[in-house]
Amino acid sequence: MKRVAVILSGCGVFDGAEIHESVLTLLHLDKANVHYQCFAPDMPQQHVINHVTGEVVEGETRHVLVEAARIARGEIKSLSELREDDFDALIFPGGFGAAKNLCSFAFDGQTMQIQPDVLAVCQRFAKATKPIGLICIAPVMAAKIFGESVKCTIGHDQATADAINAMGAQHVSCKVNDIVIDEQHKLVTTPAYMLAQRIGEASAGIEKLVSAVLERC
Repeated sequence: MKRVAVILSGCGVFDGAEIHESVLTLLHLDKANVHYQCFAPDMPQQHVINHVTGEVVEGETRHVLVEAARIARGEIKSLSELREDDFDALIFPGGFGAAKNLCSFAFDGQTMQIQPDVLAVCQRFAKATKPIGLICIAPVMAAKIFGESVKCTIGHDQATADAINAMGAQHVSCKVNDIVIDEQHKLVTTPAYMLAQRIGEASAGIEKLVSAVLERC
């Protein structure tokens, strides 16, 4: 049985992992009869967002690992426990947590940095030529993981695509229900809620991504 590590960035689209994308990833892995394990960095969130108003909640702090455990129904481990020898592939759902907690893209744009533990895990998988799937906004990390010229997509948002290109990656425009594959780097990306207007649209692309990742294990 193939084994896939899924990296979450909290819980909630505006300050953590996008819940629909996370659950759809786990669902499609389960339907493919794959063993998955969720991980998250053991660190504070950058901030907390009220998902009704969209405003920052002043004075409140939350924890990435603790919040991500909500999605994983408690079956989650600290990212520090992840060993690439134990898994065949790595998948990152999106959500602003990917751009706020896993890296600093939401604040720094093209001068962003990836959280050191996240970067180290990704580079170990890349060095081992194990496939990686990046969903929604998570592909902004591609250039920092793989170096220049890696191909990826976030759909067709021009400002984000320009930032990806400025970091040295090659952005490829993509429809909501499709994927972009960089065969050289075994990287698979899909827009999901960068474009999706319905959960079914996000599901179609994520299902293709999961399938393509597993094919390259």
